[in-house]
Amino acid sequence: MNYDLHIHSCLSPCGDEEMTPNNIVNMAALCGLDVIALCDHNSCGNCEAVLKAAAKNCPNMMVLPGMELETAEEIHVLCLFADLNDALAFEKIVRAARSPIENRPDIYGRQVLRDENDELIGFEPKLLVTAASIPIDSVPALVRKHNGAAIPAHIDRESNSIISNLGFLSPDMDFQTIELSKKLFSPKKAEFLEKNRLMRYNVLLDSDAHYLEDIGSANGTTDAVFSSKKQLIQRLVTTGI
Repeated sequence: MNYDLHIHSCLSPCGDEEMTPNNIVNMAALCGLDVIALCDHNSCGNCEAVLKAAAKNCPNMMVLPGMELETAEEIHVLCLFADLNDALAFEKIVRAARSPIENRPDIYGRQVLRDENDELIGFEPKLLVTAASIPIDSVPALVRKHNGAAIPAHIDRESNSIISNLGFLSPDMDFQTIELSKKLFSPKKAEFLEKNRLMRYNVLLDSDAHYLEDIGSANGTTDAVFSSKKQLIQRLVTTGI
């Protein structure tokens, strides 16, 4: 199965406005992806539209509702869910913990909400690319409480990663799976994991796509076949995919 579990939509201010629900789903299909996840910054606002667009256009594609949470330490964590209601319940907690800073579209870009037909339905007024007041050590349990999987994002990057911001990832933090940047390939991948004592973790390779042409660019693949989203989430919090 080919996967890309880190895709942004036009709701993320750093995401291109061409990243509409239908464009995302159709590009993922063109790239031969079997499983995708929508992970906008601190919001699940476009998840329902992407799920509906996939159900209409690509019914065999598995789509996970998700979020790229920015913790109090400014660490990015993928939060993936099997069920939209669980994702939206988690989003309510994040929304209450988000910064009250208003978005400046002229500086950060518009935060666009669209429906399953790509029709404009509104804009998110609060800036999404800021830290929420949720500490990193509470994230795994909080996400699991909502039947999801928490995965430290792009941990090899020099900003907004658990390694760059804390300098380490401890087993006590209770993460089982980590995400590497698509730019980190073997042998650098093995060297990075060994240097930072990360060999015990399951590893994902995702695109972190902000533009349509980036979708699927990490070439994430797995030999596993999942019969349901719940099975996939369970694997992400245990043995990995």
